[in-house]
Amino acid sequence: MSELARLSINSETIKQWSLEELVAGCVEAGVPGVAPWREPVAAYGLQRAARLIRDAGLAVTSLCRGGFYTVAEPTARKAALDDNRRAIDEAAELNCPVLVLVSGGLGDQDRDLKGARIRVAEALAELAPYAGERGVTLAIEPLHPMFCSDRCVVSTLSQAIDLALPFPAEQVGVVVDTYHCWWEPDLEAQIRRAGETGRLALFQVADWITPLPEGVLLGRGQLGDGHVPLREIRRLVDATGHDGPVEVEIFNAGMRARDGAEVLAEVVQRYRDHLV
Repeated sequence: MSELARLSINSETIKQWSLEELVAGCVEAGVPGVAPWREPVAAYGLQRAARLIRDAGLAVTSLCRGGFYTVAEPTARKAALDDNRRAIDEAAELNCPVLVLVSGGLGDQDRDLKGARIRVAEALAELAPYAGERGVTLAIEPLHPMFCSDRCVVSTLSQAIDLALPFPAEQVGVVVDTYHCWWEPDLEAQIRRAGETGRLALFQVADWITPLPEGVLLGRGQLGDGHVPLREIRRLVDATGHDGPVEVEIFNAGMRARDGAEVLAEVVQRYRDHLV
């Protein structure tokens, strides 16, 4: 098996590229998988995008993203759930097995964290059967606690697994993202638990650099530039029997300002150096 056989490039890693450029670049570099976000897919056209990727012989490893359904106001909540159904349909059209979910945070002056987390569970109960009928797994991504207020009230892998367990494993799983979970004191046990319960739907990688760049959202580090024991975490994931893609998802303003082909070549080399 090629050492790149499980590598996938998330479109946010080389956001300066169009979907067409990303597909062509991955084919040329021998990267077998891509993980587009919904926005570039919509800009290109859903059916056109599905055909483009399929004809290139690439796999779509995940679609980002669904979620953001912690809102309580009925009209806004209905709109969020409807948008998630559209995202599930888009994933199915792309022959993509995984829709990544970022739960959403708290509204202005909202302090009801418990209530927001309850609404996440309620949304999953409504969306999981719909996803299952379309062959798509909803993958709950816990985000680092610094994002709890504005983006994601699910902050640990344990919380994500707990939310997934009431549903069939093929309907709801979890994302292990090294950037968000590397710090967790019980990470090894939770990765093992995700594997034992069949919930490990997706493995994403990026590094944590210090100091964090201004604007934390774009502060993920290139593989090998920070503190995350990338190869060690991959070994934990592989030990569960998970043999799915290793998806590189790096939000980094500096990388986005560079030539896309240069960035892709560097990512491939860093993957070899730090994850293979």
